[in-house]
Amino acid sequence: MTTARRPPVGELLREWRDRRRISQLDLSIAADISTRHLSFVETGRSAPSRDMVLRLGEHLDVPLRERNQLLLAAGFAPVYPESSLDDPELAAVRDAVRRLLAGHEPYPAVVIDRRWNLLEGNAAVAVLIEGVAPELMGPPANVLRVTLHPDGMAPRIANLGEWRAHLLGRLRREVAVTADPELTGLLEELRGYPCDDEVPEVEIPGPGDFLVPLRLRHEGRELAFFSTVATFGTPLDVTLAELSIESFYPADAETAEVLRGVTAG
Repeated sequence: MTTARRPPVGELLREWRDRRRISQLDLSIAADISTRHLSFVETGRSAPSRDMVLRLGEHLDVPLRERNQLLLAAGFAPVYPESSLDDPELAAVRDAVRRLLAGHEPYPAVVIDRRWNLLEGNAAVAVLIEGVAPELMGPPANVLRVTLHPDGMAPRIANLGEWRAHLLGRLRREVAVTADPELTGLLEELRGYPCDDEVPEVEIPGPGDFLVPLRLRHEGRELAFFSTVATFGTPLDVTLAELSIESFYPADAETAEVLRGVTAG
């Protein structure tokens, strides 16, 4: 029986520094340590203190989950808790999120985790997922899979190539930031989905465009949306740090009217 090798903390720190494209000199200046000491930490010649690991993780903008892994690799206990939204300690946060979702109606809004799994959604989301195959909505429903899968929203998206390029671009950037292997696998899966629409390599605005719209066919009409993404500004919990709330807004008056009618109905 073999066990997976856990990379030493110095190796992990060097990988994060390379990923952020920061030199040893720049990092040592930012973290207020000598370049020599940083080099010794990265090569394993020096063992960093707990505070040093946290300081370097902060300056490298390492996600909280991965900062815990750095601490474990250095022989220290994790410091950032990972809660469930159902935990009593997060009751105030959970209630606030649900109030935010309800208050956004009649427009759709969803709460997702860092792997794009759907955690919560308001009633208006039904307009977006109308006709999606039930098996795609089984928990944990992944919103990117639901959107781009041929049995999902894809057949109803009038600008599928443009919206696909936008979503894959966001996912590529998240893979670069987090180095999450599950996100990497998801990216490869989504790239394999069929798309008859032209997929632009670069997002270039068309005449009058100022945002990438989601154009969705709905009951003989074409609805247009743009979205915003909100995150918690000062998270100290892994779960909260990885939550995001995506809110959709009507991009034209007709879409707003349809959404108000759906809610009233």
